[in-house]
Amino acid sequence: MLNWLLVFVPIAAGLEFFAPQHQSWIFMASCMAIVPLANWLGEATRHIADRAGEGIGGLLNATFGNAAELIIASIALSKGLDSVVKASLTGSILGNILLVLGASILAGGLRHRVQTFNALAVSSQTTMMMLASIALIAPAIFHYLAGPAGYAKEQGLSREIAIVLAITYVLSLVFSLHTHKRYFAGEAPADDGDGSPIWGMKRSILVLVAATALIAWMSEILVGSVEAAAASLGMTSVFVGVIVVAIVGNAAEHSTAVMMAMKNRMDLTFGIALGSSVQIAMFVAPVLVGLSYFIGPHPIDLVFSPAEVLAVGLAVVIAGEVASDGQSNWLEGVQLLAVYLILALMFYFLPEAASPTAKAH
Repeated sequence: MLNWLLVFVPIAAGLEFFAPQHQSWIFMASCMAIVPLANWLGEATRHIADRAGEGIGGLLNATFGNAAELIIASIALSKGLDSVVKASLTGSILGNILLVLGASILAGGLRHRVQTFNALAVSSQTTMMMLASIALIAPAIFHYLAGPAGYAKEQGLSREIAIVLAITYVLSLVFSLHTHKRYFAGEAPADDGDGSPIWGMKRSILVLVAATALIAWMSEILVGSVEAAAASLGMTSVFVGVIVVAIVGNAAEHSTAVMMAMKNRMDLTFGIALGSSVQIAMFVAPVLVGLSYFIGPHPIDLVFSPAEVLAVGLAVVIAGEVASDGQSNWLEGVQLLAVYLILALMFYFLPEAASPTAKAH
């Protein structure tokens, strides 16, 4: 369905080489190009995951679904675009918890009156997200309480928190894939649910590698045009990072999670949406902090703006409410989408000067 958007791959490349002055067109074309590529990445991962069961399948979908976000953020990091990096992390978390999960629950709920899932497994994921939101809040609280005298210590604080998050994430994988894997396991289907056979491993891996390489190329073009495009389109760089880039990067999770929900595979749907958010907050963010010491012009910290911290905290709270009873319906999907729209409007109207946390490095 999204394959026709592949035409934007050569369009974006052509604009980048032959019309570099048209930054807005380059940005929009590269965004459109990443969507079908992320969808192919998600499709290949889904076929691999279908052979592994719901628990490992959800982890694989979340991991490779986050490849686009990690690539985009890494390239922005190398160019010193700290606010875009942080905004893309915030946007990925919000996009998965509210947009991907909301759209999935709505689509699944319209086809199935009430859908059920393993509340214990989902509760584990929402608790991890609460932990991650605390990790985002702590550096922001330190920043405002310590004031200018604490700026020099924020890099060290962020580095230590990143280590704690990474270790906790690894232990959560031990919990879900080893010691308590029975809570996350499910049956792998014999086909993909529409009558067509599951891809072979060779085909899946080839598509995975090709899609990832093209996403990296398009991401570099996108990041190079993001600031000029945001200015010309009348949007702040934080809004572009939190909403626009995040939606583009979440294309793989969108397509796969919605498809699984419509097939009444809600354990896998929650595993993709919540698992991806957990992975962004507790693995991708620490990785980017570490990478910033090697590929960035300066190390980044985990001091997010008050708006970003508040948005993530509220998203985690409502996701916990929706997942608490082990059942979902279409109205809960609407509610998650409504929260996403409200937060998107807040970021759109938020002035540029109020978005990032300003301080000297």
